[in-house]
Amino acid sequence: MPALPRRLGTMISIGVVMSVLAACAGQRTPPAEATISEAPPPWAAPRDAISWIELAGLEPERLDTTTNQRIIELRVIVDGQPVEVPAYIGVDRVRALQASAHTHDATGKVWLEGGQAREVTVGQFFTLWGVRLDEDCLGATCGGTRITAERGGSVSDADTALALGDAEVITVEVG
Repeated sequence: MPALPRRLGTMISIGVVMSVLAACAGQRTPPAEATISEAPPPWAAPRDAISWIELAGLEPERLDTTTNQRIIELRVIVDGQPVEVPAYIGVDRVRALQASAHTHDATGKVWLEGGQAREVTVGQFFTLWGVRLDEDCLGATCGGTRITAERGGSVSDADTALALGDAEVITVEVG
């Protein structure tokens, strides 16, 4: 008979542990408040990106969204030095959502996918990244930001309103 109470105790313990794990797994982390960095590089991608997607004025989409797919290259240069464009900009891995412009790795490739893929601007992308970008400053570095767009071998000056899909390579440089 002593085996029965021990077995019952073990089963109760397992049930309690499973209940605690199920409760934890079902909880959602509240979104972080989106703040734009005015710090010097490097800049990490926001881990909990939903707030930055909303701040950029974009609709979050499922991670498996692939409509209107296109890839562009983004080069970022501060004080003559290249800055890494990190993986997972515009990707909310906690909620399995993404923005129509996002990165999968640190190669500088920006993926345009989803309903707003043709409309996302350079300015919105930097908002997704959480980095200040305006006509004068990029992060902490000020002194005139220059944005250029390359398409079909020709390079032209652009601004933060440039749609990412209107170029093959976009360079953002300051300092």
